[in-house]
Amino acid sequence: MTTRPDSRTRLAGGLLLWYGVLGGAVAWAVHLLAAWSMDELVCATGSQSISVLPLWQAVGLAVVVPGLVAVGSLVVAALAWRRTAAAQAAGTTGRAYDRSRMLAVLGVWANLLFIAIIVLGGIAVLVFPPCQR
Repeated sequence: MTTRPDSRTRLAGGLLLWYGVLGGAVAWAVHLLAAWSMDELVCATGSQSISVLPLWQAVGLAVVVPGLVAVGSLVVAALAWRRTAAAQAAGTTGRAYDRSRMLAVLGVWANLLFIAIIVLGGIAVLVFPPCQR
């Protein structure tokens, strides 16, 4: 006999699934805005630091924090994919499980892509000099 989850459990599971699907994209957008904005800010002011942090440390934070968010999103998507595979093996499938499985697979692949973009974007910001005139 199976029991249906209550509304709180469904809400938390739904929010986690959407975090697994969209977390990497949002993390990449934050990384893009933060890292390149800091680079342009330093160029405009003519200094090599932001507040008390050197530029490479500030940009490093703008790479590491969104990268960790994207990795967390990848883990959530992979766990959702495994859970839906277990449900499919147990024979408790339906449209909701199929939809969740498709979203989980999409989240895994998208998050792998966004992690690569964040890492390569961070390398680009750190390698190129901040101000080229």
